[in-house]
Amino acid sequence: MDQFVINLIFVGASFALYIGIAIWARAGSTSEFYAAGRGVHPVTNGMATAADWMSAASFISMAGLIAFVGYDNSTYLMGWTGGYVLLALLLAPYLRKFGKYTVSEFIGDRFYSKTARMVAVLCLIIASVTYVIGQMTGVGVAFGRFLEVSNTTGLLIGACVVFAYAVFGGMKGVTYTQVAQYVVLILAYTIPAIFISLQLTGNPIPGLGLFGTHEASGEPLLAKLDEIVRELGFAEYTTHHSDTLNMVLFTLSLMIGTAGLPHVIMRFFTVPKVADARWSAGWALVFIALLYLTAPAVGAMARLNITELMWPNGTGGDAVAVQTIETEQEYLWMKTWQKTGLLDWEDKNGDGLIQYYNDANPEMQAKAAENGWAGNELTRFNQDILVLANPEIANLPGWVIGLVAAGGLAAALSTAAGLLLAISSAVSHDLMKGQFTPNISEKGELLSARIAMAVAIVVATWLGLNPPGFAAQTVALAFGLAAASIFPALMMGIFTKVNNHGAVAGMLAGLIVTLVYIFLHKGWFFIPDTNSFTDANPLLGTIQSTSFGAVGAMINFAVAFAVSRMTSPIPQEIEDLVESVRVPKGAAAATDH
Repeated sequence: MDQFVINLIFVGASFALYIGIAIWARAGSTSEFYAAGRGVHPVTNGMATAADWMSAASFISMAGLIAFVGYDNSTYLMGWTGGYVLLALLLAPYLRKFGKYTVSEFIGDRFYSKTARMVAVLCLIIASVTYVIGQMTGVGVAFGRFLEVSNTTGLLIGACVVFAYAVFGGMKGVTYTQVAQYVVLILAYTIPAIFISLQLTGNPIPGLGLFGTHEASGEPLLAKLDEIVRELGFAEYTTHHSDTLNMVLFTLSLMIGTAGLPHVIMRFFTVPKVADARWSAGWALVFIALLYLTAPAVGAMARLNITELMWPNGTGGDAVAVQTIETEQEYLWMKTWQKTGLLDWEDKNGDGLIQYYNDANPEMQAKAAENGWAGNELTRFNQDILVLANPEIANLPGWVIGLVAAGGLAAALSTAAGLLLAISSAVSHDLMKGQFTPNISEKGELLSARIAMAVAIVVATWLGLNPPGFAAQTVALAFGLAAASIFPALMMGIFTKVNNHGAVAGMLAGLIVTLVYIFLHKGWFFIPDTNSFTDANPLLGTIQSTSFGAVGAMINFAVAFAVSRMTSPIPQEIEDLVESVRVPKGAAAATDH
């Protein structure tokens, strides 16, 4: 059967399942739209949270970033996992006990200020829209390849699918859809990894195979990979090369950004009790670990496979011939991905071979001059394609390729739906009902939520056509914005006596400083060529735009405490409210109010 038909069967069947679930679990009330009626079982919620969490950045992009950089990009794993622990321990149970629908509602009530609530809505929308751009980028990559259309067409198709099941299902529909998506994406990620680990090391467990022996050479797999990339002028895979300060700030930014992500926090509002929120967090960590423990092996093994395909005679022999790429079955994936515009090559020196090496390395430049090479001829390899192309690179069966197609789309669409819910809830519940039209009917509130979600999809799709980086890099910017604005406000709301003036000033300071720093490096409003600096040459020392969220959070805390000290203390009833949320007395039965 043709691979295109196999892809259509897997993708079509999974979409039919998602849309069917959304129709079956369609939200009929605001409680079901925002919090799934607060009746989701902890295991179910843990699985849905894991799907919500493991976005296109985790499934599609993270292994690609690790593959082409190595050890230094393990920060994505450390930051995201550590952040989830912070969220589970420090925020989720307390926010569930407070009993509200949205993060903004908690901030507004805790800081007894409509202004604080509106600023929180602003922070939430900016962070969530930036995050959705990364998801839509992943959707475009996946649809573009597996439907064999351009990246732009794939993005537009994906936007229509998100609209179909997220707008109508609400949190109730999205929750049960995400359970199905988790099953699809974890199978799609681990099955190819098991095949490839068996091929290269003989070990069926990818995480163990990573530290095993490369069967073809008899060397440790990582030592073999280090040797090959070093010979081609790239940095060693297992060595630390980047700036340590930036690496620490980046990891911290991802950690606290994770703990401040509104679409993940919202998942803990869907369970019946505070104890269930804790159990949900525990189960989610288990489900997330299944993918995150596999990702480093996927990255390393894919990098080794790609390099050996480009140099089939070893790095001391001839590179792969153009004719081989065009005619051999094992290179068919390159021609297929070339159609998407995300992979390309050029025989610059006309020798009939495609030399892949680091042409910025002085040693390789000397070798190139000696051999008559005209530069790196693998001219484009978008890192976001790595996981999706992995089964094809390893020449796995067609059904595995089809499964990965469905899994990649499940990862991107599940998180996109969660983010769009966070945006629509902020607009309809916090802006419309909380500020402008407090007497709006439940039917009117549901309508405004769906309209807000539809608008958010259009904006995210438009921005996704010109993303400021790879999917995971764009997502890292969103984490930085959440870290600088939302996380400090939640922490201070639960554990300190910071007042409303301090909270508003802190959120605005953290958001504005971080947003300006990002725009200076990525372009104003992500418009290409409007940036003044680059992450290779940042404004402040070695601190890149993706790492600045941690600095923004420090500014938020400092400004909030300073302003709070200079203004009036919080009222006694708010102090009592904070105490009742923080102290576990009566926590078993969270109430809605």
